[in-house]
Amino acid sequence: MVVDRLTDEEVDLLFHALADTTRRDILHRCTRSEPSVSQLADLYPISFAAVQKHVAVLERAGLVSKERHGRERLVRTDGNAVARARQVLDELETVWRGRVGRMADLLGQAPPQEAKSSSSGQC
Repeated sequence: MVVDRLTDEEVDLLFHALADTTRRDILHRCTRSEPSVSQLADLYPISFAAVQKHVAVLERAGLVSKERHGRERLVRTDGNAVARARQVLDELETVWRGRVGRMADLLGQAPPQEAKSSSSGQC
């Protein structure tokens, strides 16, 4: 599966959506089934409108989509959503591993001035 590179705005939307406990729980529930917004609202001690807003944030981030089924709106996850988040995290890990590797290389080598002064101190 090939995942396209995300823009900075898309990454911001994605991680903003995942930063909230309720939204992560909604996303988790939607991976197991396709609940309606009203079914989701029954599960939380917040208003129906608040659940709608959470779903809208997830939808803007591309993590879920809503589909009309009769009078209800079913919420389903996008199968590639997790892959997009993972891609971003994998890219960050690659960058940081490279930085840590370069720091380790630098720390493993004595600086040129120290090497000269320590060798000149011995007779």
